[in-house]
Amino acid sequence: MSSTVTQLPDRSAAVATENEIQALRILEAMLFSASDPITEDELADRMPANADVASLLEGLKETYEPRGVNLVRVAGGWAFRTAGDLSHIMRRYAVEMKKLSRAAMETLSIIAYHQPVTRAEIEDIRGVSTSKGTLDVLLETGWIRMRGRRRTPGRPVTYGTTPAFLDHFGLESVKDLPGLDELKGSGIIDSAVPADFRIPSPNDDADLFDDEEPLEESEDDAEAAADVDGDIAFEEALKAVEALAKNSKSA
Repeated sequence: MSSTVTQLPDRSAAVATENEIQALRILEAMLFSASDPITEDELADRMPANADVASLLEGLKETYEPRGVNLVRVAGGWAFRTAGDLSHIMRRYAVEMKKLSRAAMETLSIIAYHQPVTRAEIEDIRGVSTSKGTLDVLLETGWIRMRGRRRTPGRPVTYGTTPAFLDHFGLESVKDLPGLDELKGSGIIDSAVPADFRIPSPNDDADLFDDEEPLEESEDDAEAAADVDGDIAFEEALKAVEALAKNSKSA
């Protein structure tokens, strides 16, 4: 009479799978609730211990690839966005924003490519004066910020772009801005430009350059106040998942 050996289920594998699923759920909840792109470091801080955030992100990205929303890298972080092939359908539901003037768009482009740049430098590149109102409009959009002050007589303010600028235009980094060949190919720049014409390499490094000095305390306070609402909203949205992450760590 032969005896039958019953194979017990691998409990460790089941626990590992349950932990992975829980970690994936937490990751998905944080990304879904965030109004702005979140970096891997920010996600890792709120994830269960030993969670492989990079691997989980790639898995989640693959899961959403065939769906109506995709997980994409943008502005140095990760965020859910409408699938590119469906964007034309969503336009009818989008709130129409007031269009920027030509002067504002030119100023924004100069800041993006030449940052950090002062108002006088913007005017020198454009060849015409730039009103304070134009810069105020761009500051209100949240796409540019006051970085510091130039170490020159008069200490003019320097301007640069923000993560919101990258997010709005779907860029992972300011270095993803189109180069000379791309601008020529799109017809934005005349193909017959001088041979020595060059497009600067964009750099939005948050650290001040050697020729910059910090803003005064009152200016810093005004700059920080503009971000308070967004920071509070982000933290409030993550309270529930933070509690869930802590419970997973203790388990």
